[in-house]
Amino acid sequence: MKRWGITIPLTGVPLLEHRALIERLPDLGYTDAWSAETAGTDAFSPLLLASQWAPQLRLGTAIVPVYTRGPGLLAMSAATLAEAAPERFVLGIGASSPVIVSGWNAAEFTEPYARSRDTLRFLRAALAGEKVTEQYPTFAVNRFKLERVPEKPPKVMLAALRPGMLRLAAKESDGAITNWLAPTDVPKIRAEVGPDLELVARVFVCPTEDKDAARALGRMLISSYLTVPVYAKFHDWLGRGERLKEMHELWAAGDRKGANAAIPDEVVDDLIVHGNPDACRERLQSYVDNGLSTPVLALLPTGGDPLAQVEALAPR
Repeated sequence: MKRWGITIPLTGVPLLEHRALIERLPDLGYTDAWSAETAGTDAFSPLLLASQWAPQLRLGTAIVPVYTRGPGLLAMSAATLAEAAPERFVLGIGASSPVIVSGWNAAEFTEPYARSRDTLRFLRAALAGEKVTEQYPTFAVNRFKLERVPEKPPKVMLAALRPGMLRLAAKESDGAITNWLAPTDVPKIRAEVGPDLELVARVFVCPTEDKDAARALGRMLISSYLTVPVYAKFHDWLGRGERLKEMHELWAAGDRKGANAAIPDEVVDDLIVHGNPDACRERLQSYVDNGLSTPVLALLPTGGDPLAQVEALAPR
C-alpha cells in the first residue's frame, strides 16, 4: 500500500471542526485527502483549508464537473490550489451527471466525452501559462492567460468509467478516477488504462458489524447512483446488468421501495465495504491487491463518531 486517502469533509462534521483530524491524518498513515462536489461543499474550499492544516497531504478533487464552471474559472481555481499546495494538488475533472449539470446548475449536458477531452486539453495549456485562443469542438476560448501561473502545473486526472473515457485518461491525463466498483472489477479497469497509470477510486465504507443496517444504507445509495444512465451502463459493462435488472425496472416504474429491496445482498456486499475496522481495512487492501493505486475512503454515517472511525480505518 503506497497511498491511502479519505474523502473530506465528513458527513455531519462542520467544516472548521475538521482541523484537528486533518492535522493528524499524516501521522495516522493517510497520504491523501480528496473532495467531492455534488450539493454539499464545493470541491476546492475544503482542500484549501487542508493545505494549511496538513502540508504533508496530497490533495485532490474527485471530481469537478467540466460543465459547471467556465474553462477560465476552472483553470483559476486549480491554479489557486496549486499555489497553496505546491506539487501536492491534483485536479480531477469529469463529466458528472445530467442531474448535477442540468438539473442543479442549468448547464447543457451534451457530448460528455468531447467536453471532457476539450477541457483537459485547455487546462494543460492554461495551467502551463500559455495564452489560449482556441476553437475546441465543444467550446471556444479567446486570449485567456492566467495572471498567477503555478510554479509547476498540477496533475490533471480524468473521471472515467467505460473504455472510451478510460483510454482517453490513459492517453492524455495523469490518471484515471473511478467510482462504484468492487475489488474484482479493478482488473477490468486496469486492462483499459495499462499497468502504469495511477488509478484512483472512491470506495464507500460503512464501519459497522450490523449487516442489516449497512446493507439498508448501501441499497439506498446503489439505487440512487446506479439508476443514473452512465452508472447503469458502467455496471452493464462490468457484468452486473442482469442482477440489477429488477431494480432498474421498479425504479423506472416509480417504485423506489421495491427497487431498493430488489438489489441482491451480494451486489451490496460487492460495492459497499462494511464490517469492523479490521474487516474493512482488509477489504480495502483487496482493491489495491487487484491493481488500484489509490483507494479513497468515503465514510458512510453509522451513528458512530466519524472522527474515531477515520482513525480506526487508518492503514496498518
